[in-house]
Amino acid sequence: MTTMEELKQISEILDQINEDTSIPRNIRRGANECKDLLLVSEDEIDVRIASSIFKLEILADDPNIPLHGRILIWNIISRLESIKN
Repeated sequence: MTTMEELKQISEILDQINEDTSIPRNIRRGANECKDLLLVSEDEIDVRIASSIFKLEILADDPNIPLHGRILIWNIISRLESIKN
């Protein structure tokens, strides 16, 4: 699977988070920002991935995020880290 295909799959998961109304609005907004960062940004791919991982780690640490949202974010972080290496 190419890097862009993997990023598109990850963006679909970020869309799921963004559409889930049981997840707080600030987390959904952050997921949308990560999606834009991964797909739209002009930066190099490794910079986009590292920036997204950093932002997602902050979102995952939010005490208000439900467990299923946190698991989705951890899954995304794991997939991004596998691309980065």
